[in-house]
Amino acid sequence: MSYRVINGKLYSIDDYAKLPYDVQNKANEDTSFKQILSKEINKKDGFVISNHAAERLRDRNITLNESDMNKLNDGINKALEKGASESLILYKDIAFLTSIKNRTIITAVDKENSKGNVFTNIDSVVLL
Repeated sequence: MSYRVINGKLYSIDDYAKLPYDVQNKANEDTSFKQILSKEINKKDGFVISNHAAERLRDRNITLNESDMNKLNDGINKALEKGASESLILYKDIAFLTSIKNRTIITAVDKENSKGNVFTNIDSVVLL
């Protein structure tokens, strides 16, 4: 499931479609400097879970609550501070392959299905 941050609140993409039209348009406007600055500052407050990762989580009945999402966001921010671009984030019994510069979780693999896998093209590992 993909998420979007609007006015500091986390919304799933499904919930975003249900928001009133004026809220959706307000989220898409970047007319003033204040809005652009706020958007850049709030970039560190959110990330996207790709459809592939969401499907893998759903297929394995793994749910992430707000606390989990905050921990993953902290992991992405830590990797960004260290200059990482592609990172493997290990949280609980799940490995999240993450594009740090795009703030996107590309895929997720649970402990049972990760045996024998090799992760390539990563430059860092974040242990949470």
